[in-house]
Amino acid sequence: MLTEEELLAAPEEEYMNEEQVEFFRHLLTEMAEDIRQQIDTSRKELQNMQYEADELDKAALEEERRLQLRFLDRQSKLLPKIGEAIKRLDSGEFGYCAVTGEPIGIRRLLARPTATLCAEEKMRQERKEQNYRDD
Repeated sequence: MLTEEELLAAPEEEYMNEEQVEFFRHLLTEMAEDIRQQIDTSRKELQNMQYEADELDKAALEEERRLQLRFLDRQSKLLPKIGEAIKRLDSGEFGYCAVTGEPIGIRRLLARPTATLCAEEKMRQERKEQNYRDD
């Protein structure tokens, strides 16, 4: 299997070849497994939290609980995105912008393997959203 360095050093004409697809499949599969383990661990920690009688301890515990729940929510939302990315790998659409069809790029995919938009399209959409908020 390719290393990250080999992936970054590959010529552009080899973009999303079989080895690169397998690299990202492995990466996404590992991410999903890590997230499932983190979710299980967080849920167990939440179940084992004990309420304290002291008001300061109670407040600190409530804040910790809130952060754990927020973390669980974010991780739970990421799992389906990983599944969708794996489906795109299977269909040959992975690594290409959903809007323009242009390559997303290896660096962007390494930073965000679930990306569906190239950087230019993502920036265009963010500017458009900013303009709507400003109006």
